[in-house]
Amino acid sequence: MSLEPEYSDWQELVDLIKQAADSEQHELLLTTLLTPDERESLVARVNIMCELLKGDLSQRQVSQMLGVGVATITRGSNELKAKSDSEKQAIENLILKK
Repeated sequence: MSLEPEYSDWQELVDLIKQAADSEQHELLLTTLLTPDERESLVARVNIMCELLKGDLSQRQVSQMLGVGVATITRGSNELKAKSDSEKQAIENLILKK
């Protein structure tokens, strides 16, 4: 019996989610791992990224639209700023409904 956790870093979790998606069990995995509040927060995060990528609204307007704090929007903005142009484009292609 090992006293080490089965998963010890982010990449292992990403690999697990990919494996679940490949076997069409991603919804089962994610709904099991995340509480309803966490799932709701994740939806808000995706919407924050969408609005920031679109660039049509101020951070305050996004905050009001999504019912989250301005600091949450700022953290999302800082994450986007830390990405390369190609990474931002990839994220935009993934999450913006075009």
